Amino acid sequence: MNDYIIEAKNIEKTLGSGAGKVQALRGIDLSLRRGELTLLMGPSGSGKTTLLLILGCMLAPSSGQVSVCGVSTVDADEEGLAKIRRDHIGFVFQSYHLFPTLTAAQNVQLALDIRGERGRKARERSCQALKMVGLEHKTNAHPHELSGGEQQRVAIARAIVANPSAVLADEPTAALDSTNGQTLMRILASIAHERGSAVLVVTHDPRVLPFADRIVQIEDGRLVEGRSDEPQLARMPKAANLGM
Repeated sequence: MNDYIIEAKNIEKTLGSGAGKVQALRGIDLSLRRGELTLLMGPSGSGKTTLLLILGCMLAPSSGQVSVCGVSTVDADEEGLAKIRRDHIGFVFQSYHLFPTLTAAQNVQLALDIRGERGRKARERSCQALKMVGLEHKTNAHPHELSGGEQQRVAIARAIVANPSAVLADEPTAALDSTNGQTLMRILASIAHERGSAVLVVTHDPRVLPFADRIVQIEDGRLVEGRSDEPQLARMPKAANLGM
């Protein structure tokens, strides 16, 4: 069995045109392995978010190839890319993207709705996902009743409720204090180590370094030499039991 969930080869991406044309990515090769939390780090404008969107099949590269669970995206149309995202990828964004009029459980359930899963079973799965991130007591709370850290955990529950093969998180700790940021990273590390997902965290936050299995640096659209660390989660208390 191939341990790589997402494989990107020779990825190039050009943004804009004319005088505003920018080479955002230059010959990127990157693979995300199941059971591993990878940090993608670099300065603002280095191409981190552009690469995440391409790995997540939300943005097409100008050239190069992305494969998700062995399926190439080269010839996929919009519907095909959407199916790959639904089947294999969960997203976590800095700004949470929660609907203010929906409860925490209803926000999580949206990820199942788009997959055609509704009714009692979907509600039960949503509540289970919230329990995994330590929010079983907040299922009926609306976003305005939750702290920033709790809202981000709801966003993680929504990302993992459909058991994705990969979880891609864009600056998930940027708006959080140190305590909430560490709680969040423990959860993401547990998703990798206990559930076997490939987890990619785009960040410039040095506080999250101890949670990484692998660190990848990007500068000016190119990957530069990084380092690999031994898994750190075993030495840190877990915020929640994520076992299925």
